[in-house]
Amino acid sequence: MSTGTTLANIRNLLHQSGFKLTPQREATVLVLLENEKDHLSAEEIYMLVKKKSPEIGLATVYRTLEMLTELKVVDKVSFNDGLSRYDVRKEGAKHFHHHLLCLECGSIEEVEDDLLGDVELIVEKKYHFLVKDHRLTFHGICSKCQLKKKEQAVLDKEAAATTLP
Repeated sequence: MSTGTTLANIRNLLHQSGFKLTPQREATVLVLLENEKDHLSAEEIYMLVKKKSPEIGLATVYRTLEMLTELKVVDKVSFNDGLSRYDVRKEGAKHFHHHLLCLECGSIEEVEDDLLGDVELIVEKKYHFLVKDHRLTFHGICSKCQLKKKEQAVLDKEAAATTLP
């Protein structure tokens, strides 16, 4: 999906909700769309917005992010670093997507598949609870870090073998 199409859809959603897509809001939305795989914090978004529009203040970015969160354009997520990060919600997505968080390098990978449909049905039936959404983050070691560990183990083994008398 092109950024233009998404921006147009966001503009329409804002108008339907009684908001305008001001130049400041548009700059913030564009930064989110251009960096949607990066899970940026408000401060990181602000720094990128500031490059495009130096007149925009941090408070404006925060207000825009809160409005976009309320309208479900973005999801506010927290990982291990204590910062709130913002994730653009995919158009037409019924649920927030899942994440894979590497405990070694901190990388975050998105899982678009909705893996919890059956779990939701069980929760609704067993606990009489109407599930509206869910969030799931898997914590582990990414493939790159696993490979690095294997390579380091080989190097350590080789180094140990060459230092033996």
